[in-house]
Order: sequence, then structure tokens, then C-alpha cells
Amino acid sequence: MAGGGGTRLRPISTAQRPKPFLPLLPEGETLLQRTVARLRGPELPADTRISVVVSAGWAPLVAAQVPDAHLIIEPEGRNTAAAIALAALQPAADPDGVMVVLPADHRIDPAREGPFRSVLRDAANGLAPGSFGVASPLVTLGVEVTRPATEYGYLRPVVARRERVSGLEAYPLEAFEEKPGADRARVLWGMPGVAWNAGMFLWRRQAIIDALERFAPEVANGVRRGLASGDIATAYAALPSRSIDYAVMEPAATAGLVVMAAMEVGWTDVGTWPALLEVLGAPGIDGAVVEPGTSVLTAEGDLVIAKGPSGITVRDVGEGTITADAPIALLRGARPHLPVVQALLDRCAAAEARS
Repeated sequence: MAGGGGTRLRPISTAQRPKPFLPLLPEGETLLQRTVARLRGPELPADTRISVVVSAGWAPLVAAQVPDAHLIIEPEGRNTAAAIALAALQPAADPDGVMVVLPADHRIDPAREGPFRSVLRDAANGLAPGSFGVASPLVTLGVEVTRPATEYGYLRPVVARRERVSGLEAYPLEAFEEKPGADRARVLWGMPGVAWNAGMFLWRRQAIIDALERFAPEVANGVRRGLASGDIATAYAALPSRSIDYAVMEPAATAGLVVMAAMEVGWTDVGTWPALLEVLGAPGIDGAVVEPGTSVLTAEGDLVIAKGPSGITVRDVGEGTITADAPIALLRGARPHLPVVQALLDRCAAAEARS
């Protein structure tokens, strides 16, 4: 799934080019390109079909960046439930085939990409065909919790029913928890088996179709009507905008239909300035987007990233007050890491110039 606003990484991420389509990492590939390349390897079948679900406005970016991928084009973004329904209900798709759902804008440690593919293979072979007494479970891939994060959702498994299945640590899922407050995050961090919700799923295609029809029939039926009539744009305009978690996964977990497999693969969603800078080798930076019209106090050593007539620039600011007239990023105490930030901006500027 490629899209999203990328608003927490403004001003480098924009509505015209959100973060999946940016070369944020030093390797020079965009996050989308790395996500697709990560699926090429001996652990997965050579004939694995890779599709990218993308809104029409970003389809040219996908075609240019991953020309060998199959495009599934949404007329407009209607959140992840609609995107997954559109992919699952494609004509002539094998209902017994295993479908993996991955965000296009996350990072896996390059040294762990082989083990990550092995997780997908083992979950497809050992969990999706039936596990924990569920004939066709919905499998969610949970990520090791390393700190009490408040920016991620959490997965709470039934710890007492833990099993090793095809080499995976697996559990029935008790519940999803949305992004918690600080106190609750500390509690979740200390609970055995709890994982971060990375938005990665795996299931038999028919299993997700059945779940959509049961828990989100307005989404499933709307997409089905649009595909049958050939007027997917009209059908999409009438769809509710709902995430797959709210629409399907949370009620499915309550119904006992969700299985969780745990993995440690060096995952991050690089969704905020601090997360991105940590991956780039500048850990411990506090930073966020400052909205237009907002005034903030700055201190010695802060950096400000702003977009102007000459493009996106970074400047060293001292102690004082600044007022944003467009979205800017304020990076607290980041002056020692100015070369890292400048290299990031240079990569993004070069990619923009090539397009």
C-alpha cells in the first residue's frame, strides 16, 4: 500500500510526493523501491506477484520507481480497508492464494531482510492455512517492542496459548490497542508477548474477503459493485473511509479470528523526524513539524528545515522565536548532525529534479 500524507515529515514529504516516494535512506532508493526489492530473495517463491495499491495521483510515481510491479489504482484514497478490499477482490485472483499486505513506507534492517522473508514464508505455510483452531485466520505480524512508544499501536496476544509454528512464535490475538498514552505505553512495554502493530498482515485471500463481508460489508459490497460495473470511481466516492484495523481486525480479534506472529527484524516506520534521524545515525534528536501561524522558541544548536523559492533548505538558528508561515521542521539540538540532514535534503532534491 503506497500513499498517505506523510505530514509528520513535512516539508520534505508533501501531498505531491509523500514519504514512500522519497529516498530518505542513504542507499538512495525510495522506501517504496526498498519495500519491493525486499521481497526478492530465495526465501520466497520466484513467481510471487507484487502489486502496489496506489491512488491515481501517485500512480505515475509508482510506475517510474517500480516498473515491474503490478499497479492497482484507486480513484482516490479511502483508507486501508478500501485499499485492501480492492486488492482482494481483483478479478481472476486465486481465492486460496496467500495475500501479504505491507505498507510501502517502512524500514527493515538491511541485515534482517532474509529473516523477514522467512517470516513471510513460514507464516504463509504454517499459519494462514489454519492455526489455533481457526480454519482461515487473519495473521498480523507483530514487531518486537523495544521502548514504551506512544506513536505506535500495540498487539496483545493470549500468552498462555503461545506455540512455535513453522519456526515462528505465534499466539491467538486477544486485542489491538490504539496508540496509548505514556503511562499505558509503559505498562504495555512490560507485558509478556506484547508487540507493536506494524500494519503488516497475511491471509488467504478468501479469508479477508469473508472478514470484510462480515465486519465491513459496506466496504466489500461497494468495491465489488464498482468492479462489476466498471465504474470504480463512483463506488469509491461512496465508501466510508476506515482503516483495516477499525473496520476488520479489531472485531475479528474479538471474534477469535486473528493470529499474531512475532518477529525481530529491525523495523521502524521512519514516520517522524526523530525516527528518521535515528536511522540516519543521528539518535536522540527531538523534532517535530511546526504548523503555519505557530510561533515557537528556539535554542542554540537547533536546526530549521523550510521550503522556499529555491527549494528545501536547512539553517542553524540561535536562541529566539520563529513563526512559521508554511510547515517547517524544528530539530532540537541537531547542529552536530547538520551534514546528515544536508545529505538527506540533497538526496530528496536530486530525486525531485529527476522527476
